[in-house]
Amino acid sequence: MKKVKIVAIVGSLRKGSFNGQLAVQAGKVLGDRAELEILEFSDVPFFNQDIEYPAPDAVKRVREIVKSADGLWFFSPEYNHSFPGVLKNLIDWLSRPINESEGQVLAGKPAALSGITPGISGTGIAQDHLVTLISFLNMRVMNAPRVLIPNGKQQMDENGHLTLSVSAPFLEKQAEDFLRFISKEG
Repeated sequence: MKKVKIVAIVGSLRKGSFNGQLAVQAGKVLGDRAELEILEFSDVPFFNQDIEYPAPDAVKRVREIVKSADGLWFFSPEYNHSFPGVLKNLIDWLSRPINESEGQVLAGKPAALSGITPGISGTGIAQDHLVTLISFLNMRVMNAPRVLIPNGKQQMDENGHLTLSVSAPFLEKQAEDFLRFISKEG
């Protein structure tokens, strides 16, 4: 039986970002039940129809990775009550048809959402905005459970590494439910 492949899309490009660390923790929670690949997309240019066809190499690379995924797990901070522009830019590229005979790579993909923030919002508003967008793109969104972690610094060790002292059970439940959600037919 083929191992489930989940691609983690982190909405922050910062090295050591809280959400990048949360994605790593999710991979540990999944263990050998699934392969989790964190998508590297810092080289994807701003979307511009002048360079859409043929797509830049970085765009071709991320499209192929997303296309090969059984599910996408978004880990996003909340910036000004929404998700970051870098994530919107990536989704804009992924939402475009590959060519005249191939459509976009997001349609029908199962999606889960998680987020951690140093503040009190817990990324709920950003996740709601993201759900609106990816639902429009015909993704299969697992609306519950979602993980929204406020006050993330309280779950860091003295070196700034995420420990998830309080939130680990929520991430574990979401991972279990997402694996079941992926296995269901659309």
